[in-house]
Amino acid sequence: MRAPAHLSIVLLLGILAACKVGPNYHAPAPLPGAEAPLTSLNVAAETSAPPPDEWWQLYRDPRLDAFIQEAFNANRQLAAAQANFSAATAIVSAARAGLYPSTNAGFGGIYGRDPITEEILELQGQRPVNLWLIEDLFQVSYEIDLFGKVRRSIEAAHANAQSAEAARDALKVVVAAETARAFAQVCTLGEQIAVARHSDEVVAHEADITVNRRDAGGASDYDVARAQALEAQARSAIAPLEGQRRAALFELTAVLGRTPANAPHELESCVTPPTLGALIPIGDGAAMLRRRPDVRQAERQLAAATAQIGVATADLYPSIHLAGLYGGTATTLGNLTTNLGLAWGVGPSISWNFPNQVGPRARVRQAKANQAAALAAFDSVVLDALKETEQALALYSAALDYRQSLADSQTKIHTAFNIAHDQFLAGAVSNLDLLTTEQALIAADAAVAASDESLVQDQIAVFKALGGGWQRPAAP
Repeated sequence: MRAPAHLSIVLLLGILAACKVGPNYHAPAPLPGAEAPLTSLNVAAETSAPPPDEWWQLYRDPRLDAFIQEAFNANRQLAAAQANFSAATAIVSAARAGLYPSTNAGFGGIYGRDPITEEILELQGQRPVNLWLIEDLFQVSYEIDLFGKVRRSIEAAHANAQSAEAARDALKVVVAAETARAFAQVCTLGEQIAVARHSDEVVAHEADITVNRRDAGGASDYDVARAQALEAQARSAIAPLEGQRRAALFELTAVLGRTPANAPHELESCVTPPTLGALIPIGDGAAMLRRRPDVRQAERQLAAATAQIGVATADLYPSIHLAGLYGGTATTLGNLTTNLGLAWGVGPSISWNFPNQVGPRARVRQAKANQAAALAAFDSVVLDALKETEQALALYSAALDYRQSLADSQTKIHTAFNIAHDQFLAGAVSNLDLLTTEQALIAADAAVAASDESLVQDQIAVFKALGGGWQRPAAP
């Protein structure tokens, strides 16, 4: 029976239009200004050279290097992210299987009455009987990917796997930064404890001098009480700092994947904060966006969403399969290998959701909406990446200026204290003047030590914002 001419034309136009069933993916254009140099670059502290992936090695501390490597190997969240990436890679392999024929081999038997056999026996005038029906079949089916559904499915699976890889790399950035933060906090708190103890020794020595002067008639009990009160105040700052250092040590322990019983207590001897031996290499905005795993993850999610449009669009058109089978069907095992039981066949099959295509077209609209959402999410991630980097650079530059101002103040306070100490012994200044200078000295030393901690933390924030801490994947 010949199809009407107008129906043949409709079918032909539909098939020709379907040969391109979805948009080819192109990486989104960068937002205006995204590839410009970073505006918060401080040439006194940073350079436009590209940062290394293993940025923590710039601190030249073997202990930090070892801790970060241990965290990479033992962190449970990283292990879960790696497992997710492996699962996504397996899905890619499953999607690629659609490029090849699917096969199935089966053998089985069933005892009872077969309706077809009974009909034949009845026509021959024989009574129905119970019998075995045995079959062994090898079946092959191949989908002709005329409209790109399989190809787009592979593209989507591959993009999703790359997105999972980027998620793992993003977590690696976090693990490296958090390990470095905890390590630096332990050492900077060790510095603050050392400074607090030194301040306690200084004011204790001055209190002893005041006691001796009182015994000699040169000072009053009131002067002694004030000096000893300042000594107790200086000593009281030590215990909270030691508690904070223990807490930081347990934070590092958790990042390393250890139990508290196996905390790295040898690090409690660290009293020197990590310091950079050179300017921070920060690169430019374009390189930062290419390097940050969260940007790469958002871009790969957009690619997957684009490919899904092609998958959904292919469902608007016929699905064409070539199928074949070979084997035997018989009532006895002996007949399976003879012409009496031989069964084979080969031929095409076509299925098409036509003319009712409400469901497939709705899925196309859904896929396009998902792509629009992925594109908006990508733009948002890019903006957040630029914001975080600029904020980190601005805070680090301000921390450097603050640290320098505190160091200048500390130098002047130490000079003033030495003068006040000598003049106090000579009787030229009062005990109150000396105590006031001691208080300023303690505050200045504590502020400088605390600023060292803030400075290192701001440095690490810069490296984290730049997206370092992962190894670039090999090109596909």
